[in-house]
This record gives sequence, C-alpha cells and structure tokens, in this order.
Amino acid sequence: MKNVTITLEEKVARWARIRAAERETSVSRLVGEMLKEKMLEEETYDRAMRQYFSQAPRKLKRLGQKYPRREELYGR
Repeated sequence: MKNVTITLEEKVARWARIRAAERETSVSRLVGEMLKEKMLEEETYDRAMRQYFSQAPRKLKRLGQKYPRREELYGR
C-alpha cells in the first residue's frame, strides 16, 4: 500500500466522511476503492477499444449497390 495526501474542498470532504461512515470504512479506504473502480473502468474501456480497432474494416457495400439498411446491419 502507498500513502498519499490529498486536498479536498470542505463540501467534498464532508460527503466522503458521511459515505465512509455509512459503509463502515475510512475515508482513505473509500477513496482508494473509488480510484480502483475508476482505474478498472478505464482499463476495460481501453481493452475494448483496442480489440475493436484491431479488427479489419469490412466493406458495407459493393460497387454499384446501395448501403445496407440499419436493420440489416444490426439484426433488428
């Protein structure tokens, strides 16, 4: 574990103390859990974006044809 000092607006600090008390934890642990959750969200998003962009593009139409309708593309 790494100790970090943060500065909060009074209103934010009050909110954090209340939420921590409701969850029977410390403000430090609450902030740590919130940051970890945010980190995991970003990692998941980045992984999904890399997977999407790693796929080869596909042609939607052939020369002389119309573009497919939305329902055809998304199986609706």
